[in-house]
Amino acid sequence: MLLTLIRRDLALTVRSPAIWMPVMFFVLVAALFPFAVGPDARLLARIAPGVLWVSALLAALLPVETLLAPDMEDGTLDQLASRGIAMEMVATARIIAHWLGFAVPLLAALPVAGILVGLDGETGTRLALALLLGTPALAALAVVAAALTAGLRGGGALAGLIVLPLALPVLIFGVGAATPGALQLLAAASLVSLAVAPFAAGAALKGD
Repeated sequence: MLLTLIRRDLALTVRSPAIWMPVMFFVLVAALFPFAVGPDARLLARIAPGVLWVSALLAALLPVETLLAPDMEDGTLDQLASRGIAMEMVATARIIAHWLGFAVPLLAALPVAGILVGLDGETGTRLALALLLGTPALAALAVVAAALTAGLRGGGALAGLIVLPLALPVLIFGVGAATPGALQLLAAASLVSLAVAPFAAGAALKGD
């Protein structure tokens, strides 16, 4: 059943015209940021990982209003619940589908973004590994925020206020991926987020 839900969510994501928005946003930030910072290549390379991590977080939040709200409005969630499907399973499937829909294209676009912000090969490789480990946590937090704000007006803005403080550990460990132990802490933060998020989102959906 989980695989069926994942396939359904992925199909909806692929058919959406907004599927390219997160990766386009990510690359556009990388393209525009050098103009804001100026021609100092050393400064740009030093702050680029932080910029790309914040861009990845915001990219994960771009589709937050469409993650669960449409299914709530058209009664899909009620139908799934009437068939005995736990909301925790629905949330798990949505987390996986959301990660595949935004993080995989984002990782594919990372070499282009890295060139635009002047990252060297070693730093780019570490950043790619950090994003691979950390983006599941961003997807999980986005789905929790989507569950909490589904059906609310201005839910996207409220979701950002919910996710940003919770994402701070992921951002800190992700940006510091070059330091010893940071990748392990980042992986641990992702695992905790993935373990807690389905139950938090499921409880929010049941409450709605």
